[in-house]
Order: sequence, then C-alpha cells, then structure tokens
Amino acid sequence: MKRKCVFVAAVALLLALNAGWGVAAAESTGVEPLRQVQGEEYSRLRGRIVTQFGARRPQEWGEAVRGVRTRVKTGEKVVALTFDACGSPRGKGFDAALIGFLERERIPATLFVSGLWIEANPGLFMRLATNPLFEIANHGDRHRPASVGGRKAYGIAGTRDVGELVDEIEKNARRIGEITGRRPVFYRSGTAYYDEVAVEVAAALGQQVAGFSVLGDAGATYGADQVRAALLKVRPGDVAILHMNHPESGTAAGVMAAIPTLCARGFRFVRLSDLPLE
Repeated sequence: MKRKCVFVAAVALLLALNAGWGVAAAESTGVEPLRQVQGEEYSRLRGRIVTQFGARRPQEWGEAVRGVRTRVKTGEKVVALTFDACGSPRGKGFDAALIGFLERERIPATLFVSGLWIEANPGLFMRLATNPLFEIANHGDRHRPASVGGRKAYGIAGTRDVGELVDEIEKNARRIGEITGRRPVFYRSGTAYYDEVAVEVAAALGQQVAGFSVLGDAGATYGADQVRAALLKVRPGDVAILHMNHPESGTAAGVMAAIPTLCARGFRFVRLSDLPLE
C-alpha cells in the first residue's frame, strides 16, 4: 500500500474532516448489545482462571511491569501508532480530524477501544472496524486498571479480584469479536496500569498486553507542540500511545505536524500485528 506523506494545512483539514465525520457521528448501525456472557461456558472459563490465579499476590504495579510489551521487534525505521478510545458521552469524544487525517494520508494504526466507547459510538465503531487501515484492540470493558487487588491509577479504581479482571478483559474481547467477527489480539487496560499477575491473566485469555515506549499526548493533556515534540523523538521500533476520544486536545494538530517530518526522515507506520512485539 502506497502511503502519502504530504503536509496539509491544519486549519483547512480540521474544518473539512470535522464536517465529514460529523455526519458519521450521527449515524446508527443498530449494533446489538453484548450477548449474555454468564452462561455455562463463560462461567467455566471464569472459574478456571480464578482457580489458577486467585491465590497469587502481585509484587509489581505500573505501566511496564513484567510481561507488558512496549516495542515492536524490528531494525527498520518503523513506528507503531496506537490510539486509545477510553469512553465518552453518546456521539461525543471522537477526534474526527485525527482519524480523517490518518485515513487521507493512509497511515495505519492500532485503536484500543473500550466497551464504554463502543456503547456510546456504535456507528463510528463500525466505520473504524471495517477500515483495513485500522486494527481494533481491547481497552477493557469499563476502562479499569488491571489489578487483582483493587489498586487505583489516576484515581480510577482497578478490578478488585481475578474474577472482575476476567470480566473486564473478556467481555470487551467478546463484544469486539461479536460485532466485527474478529477477536482482538491485543489488550491495554484503562490507564495502562497493571500488576504482573493481571498480565498473566490477560495472556491466559489469549490477549497480549501492549504497553508503549513513547508517551505521545499524556492522556490527551498535551498541547499540539508537545505532541509534535514527543513524536519527533521516536526511535525505530517505538510504540506511541495517544488518544482519539478528545477532540478538544492538541493530539490531532500535533500528529498532523509530526507525520510529514517523520516520513521525510524515512519512518513508516505499522499496526501492532504487523510485527512481533518485544
């Protein structure tokens, strides 16, 4: 796939893309809610994981604990852009300018989408999920830190035990699979905080825990210049974390400013599944 690296005037692009995606934001695809997961098969799975890990006591807590994969394995000038969609009121919290730019410039990315965001934006989710540029990944059912003991991150309470953690990971994995026909491969918790036992639980559920090596927008708090500066520091193999549910932030403008420079430096962009993680 041939990728363009043409700089487009930010103001004009913002206006045009916001107008185009505004129509999509109002659409509804009639996506059904998550089917019942409390049947016998789900109960057996949950019980097995609780039995396997319930007695474990974690020793680590953070963004890069044991088992979290933070880079792609490559010697080439490759960067993986990842965008979290944490949650939003219905029809809001979607960065149309950012996604539109990625589409127009043919920049692939991995989108970590929570169950909360899917429920609030079913039509937008379907549009993103059917675009081959984007890979859909699991950002948890209720966007909670991944804990087996209820630890908090940024004031958000984590899952209280192994059973709640299974629900947080597995319910959204099944939701994404039911809607798209493709079960996600990668999981990133709400806040990207974990204990090491939670990372093992995710692996037992078939989910690779994907962290990051470049803080792209600091939870969508960076201004455009800060986002641009963060992205221009990338090295081959980096995984950048940014957000796609804060259109009021500087993320879109910063990404649009950085991409042409990175392209000129010889970087190309990949989804997480395009190369092994390390």
